[in-house]
Amino acid sequence: MRIISGKYAKRNLYTLKSNKTRPTSDKVKESLFNSLGQFFNGGQVLDLYGGSGALGIEAVSRGYDHATIVDVNYAACEIIRKNVDLTKEKNRFSVYKMPSNKALNFFEEQGLKFDLVFLDPPYAKQRIIQDMKKMDKLDLLNDEALIVAETDDQTTLDEVPNFELIKEHHLGKTIVRIYRKEK
Repeated sequence: MRIISGKYAKRNLYTLKSNKTRPTSDKVKESLFNSLGQFFNGGQVLDLYGGSGALGIEAVSRGYDHATIVDVNYAACEIIRKNVDLTKEKNRFSVYKMPSNKALNFFEEQGLKFDLVFLDPPYAKQRIIQDMKKMDKLDLLNDEALIVAETDDQTTLDEVPNFELIKEHHLGKTIVRIYRKEK
């Protein structure tokens, strides 16, 4: 796995050697960023189930200002930190080891707001809808923020109040859904 494009392009990333994380393949990542737009002009990113941190790092590589990457697994957080070190710009990243629910409450206390959020939880169906509703309730999203939800092809997601599904990509056994926060 590597960073595909932007400032940190072609750097190989470390991954966890276990089944505790499911890294987003380069093919899926490339398709995802092609549909979001190739490059960006600033903004705040949240990767709530970081794994290797690849999605947050890719977003900063392509022009976002800062990525906040969260994972509950200690080993995953160590891998994320190693990958952040590869950028040589650690100040553009924050890494937190905590459950997603606790992280969202913490971000509200800190007054953080995000423009792009990646949601790829281990048990996708249950958490994605809950996470989106909670982010909306806690006012963690800027107007028109984008939420990228990655699931397997067997998972269906109900409509979420205050979010519009703007794109859905079927990539092999993966479905990537992109939502926009309504004003």
